[in-house]
Amino acid sequence: MSRKDLLPDAGPVLTLRQALYRACRDYRGGINAVALMMGIDPDALAKAVNPNDSRPMRPEWIEEILTMTGDTRLIAALVRPAGAIAFIPEPVTADAATLRALAGTCRAKGDFVESLHLGSADGVWQPHEVALLKHHAAGLISSILSIVAGAEQAMEADHG
Repeated sequence: MSRKDLLPDAGPVLTLRQALYRACRDYRGGINAVALMMGIDPDALAKAVNPNDSRPMRPEWIEEILTMTGDTRLIAALVRPAGAIAFIPEPVTADAATLRALAGTCRAKGDFVESLHLGSADGVWQPHEVALLKHHAAGLISSILSIVAGAEQAMEADHG
């Protein structure tokens, strides 16, 4: 099995096959570890998730890879074709430092949107510009909901 990364600079928005490859490759132990935990031949899995191939992928393999890796890029690639956004809020403490960090994130996202506005001054949105905008919007939403989840967790601990 090759150690060569077939997606060295894929960017933040991945197709389903690219996301499957990246989820398996980035998992601790790589594609071999995922295949062994699934009980299948590592070479068969490597061929199935190869981003440069178009072999059919078994749906149960996609489900097992998602369950095993929990890779958010894979979750996003699964729901993006339906026009949906998926994210998993991870509770963070809702203290002053976190809120300051969120303010910085919001400023950075605002700067990004402004740069996109300037970049598309011709009034024509390119697919890669829209995909990148969606990616950053999902990150911002996830940050906000993570703070909400942390506040809920703290409230339950206080009143639980």
